[in-house]
Amino acid sequence: MSWTIWWLFATTELLLCLTPGPAVLFVLSSALRGGARRSLASNAGILSANAVYFLLSATGLGALLLASYNLFFAVKWIGAAYLIYLGLLSIFGKSAALAIKEQNPARPRRLLADGFIVQASNPKAIIFFSALLPQFLDARHAVAPQVAILGVTSVTIEFLVLLGYGVAAGRMSDLARQPRYAAWTNRLAGAFLIGAGTGLAAIRKI
Repeated sequence: MSWTIWWLFATTELLLCLTPGPAVLFVLSSALRGGARRSLASNAGILSANAVYFLLSATGLGALLLASYNLFFAVKWIGAAYLIYLGLLSIFGKSAALAIKEQNPARPRRLLADGFIVQASNPKAIIFFSALLPQFLDARHAVAPQVAILGVTSVTIEFLVLLGYGVAAGRMSDLARQPRYAAWTNRLAGAFLIGAGTGLAAIRKI
């Protein structure tokens, strides 16, 4: 892989990561409710899903998912419904409201699993790994090493970007967890999640 292609991929990945989407909104929501450290679990779940998509791309299964109309939209609607459900739970659910006031917010395992589900059902991720990623691969050389290089690059960039968003939102979490701000924090976190779910629902396959 030439440095020119790698640099072009890295730049594209950075711009896509900086654009607020379901992953960013989910990390912001997690950081607001549990702090920057808790958002790391959400970050790890999102990156785990990306790693799975890189494996699918290397085997060609990602293109099959993109080509299947019914499967693509089933994945999309599952993810959108789940995000909206989490958002409504954060706004109206008693357990979510209490999470701000308790010593132990959502457990890291739960945040990791939720992050994985959010990213695994993100149509933009499916499109990226199935349609855009192959544009950076050279068919004249072994595909697996190229996918590995791009995978490490992508995970590193997205981790740093999501970490930045999580730290920024995490700085507000101490203030947000005060009783007089707790309800508004839940509403803001819920709005982030509902916005992400609505965004997923609006995506159409290319």
